[in-house]
Parts: sequence; C-alpha cells; structure tokens
Amino acid sequence: MARTYEAEGARQFTMEFSDPHKRIEPLDREIEVVDAGLQLLVAAGVLTHADYDGDRLLAHRAAVAEHFEIPWTAITHRMQRLIWSINAISQPRVMVAVGVFCGNTFISNAGAAVGPGATYTADRLVGLEIRPEEADRARRNVGTIDPEGRAEILGEDGIEWLRRFDGTIDLLYLDADGPAGIGKSIYLKMVQAAEPVLRPGSLVLAHNSVNAAASLADYLAYMRDPANFRESVNMIVDDQGLEVSQR
Repeated sequence: MARTYEAEGARQFTMEFSDPHKRIEPLDREIEVVDAGLQLLVAAGVLTHADYDGDRLLAHRAAVAEHFEIPWTAITHRMQRLIWSINAISQPRVMVAVGVFCGNTFISNAGAAVGPGATYTADRLVGLEIRPEEADRARRNVGTIDPEGRAEILGEDGIEWLRRFDGTIDLLYLDADGPAGIGKSIYLKMVQAAEPVLRPGSLVLAHNSVNAAASLADYLAYMRDPANFRESVNMIVDDQGLEVSQR
C-alpha cells in the first residue's frame, strides 16, 4: 500500500547546495513539518511511535556543521531531522547506507547511534561509497565525531557488497547514482540485491523520491507493490523527497 505525506509548499522548499548549514526557515516550522510526517509513518505502521530527543538531534547537527567537510549537499535540515529521527525511533541494529558521498547522508542515519546525537547503540553501521576519494573523505568526516570507529565507511560497489552480505539489515538507505544513462534507477537493483538480507519489518529509505521520480518509476512501483513490501510512504518534506518503505 502506498501513501503520501506532503507538507504545504514542500515542492518549492529548496536550499543552497553549497551552504548546507544555512537556516532557511524557523526551527519550529521544521519540527512541525517533520513531526507531522512521523505521525503518518506511525499511522501506517512503519514506526511504533514518533517520539525522539530533539536536543540530541541539534547536538548532532552542530557537530556536523563544525567538523564535516561538505562540498555540497541536497540534505535540508528537514530531511536531516527526518532521517535521523527515523533511525533514532526504529533503532536499527544493522544500518547500511549506499552512496554516502562525503558522509553527510550516512551520518544523518548513523548519527542516531554514534557521536553527540547518539540515542542507542547499534551492532553495525556501514556506509558504502564506490568513489575512493569520496570514501576517504567520508571516513575522515565520520571519524571527527566517531573517534571510536564504530561506524564503517567502505570504498565498495553497493550492489556487490549487498549480494555478499550474510547478515540481516534492519535499515537500508539509498542515495547512490549509477553510470550515465542509469542514474537513480539503480535503486531497484540495489534493493533487489538486498532483499535476501532484509527481515520482515526492515526499513528502506530512498532519497530523491520527488526530484528523481521519473528515473525512479520502476523502483517506486516495486516498493509500492504489496507483494514486495508491506507499506511504502512518500515523505515530501522538501523538493527532494524520501520514500520510506517497510518489508
């Protein structure tokens, strides 16, 4: 079953990619938008509740702003809060993020379990980035707030890694780009590679459900088919969007 949460004016809610820490709306409005979306995820049975520690989220945000080298990002404060809170609420024992670039999207997920924003302890947190130079940068960035090295950044192909993985993934985050002509449509191959290691109840978060909807058409159709996933919700909190699906 597919549902949609769309905040008023969300498709026009944009940011300056080169200035990821600039506030573009009052904090109260950011919280209002995300909290309303979380309530829909609860109603859909994707989350068991919508409570999270907002102070920890802000501590996480401040640490990233101070320490991370981010050449550009499309992750708005709304999206950062949404991703972080889903992880903080669901507390995945094993979280895997594919296509982490400089590590900002990865830590939006993993930051619920490591660093000043941690609210629980995970068993394994893995970020996959196929470009070696970006994997190195992500590793450096994450290390600034995770000095104990509980989170892993691997310079590997996401599909091949997922096919080899022999454990269970509780939350899978997708934000990768395939080669020219493939782009975001690679998400479908990634989730199909991961399906054998997703348990009933596992979550899959896919960034760009709005701005890349055309190239994600096959992926979105697959995730919204109840024969494949129990529930899928298009979370339109900004002009990028996040598809939240539950196995």
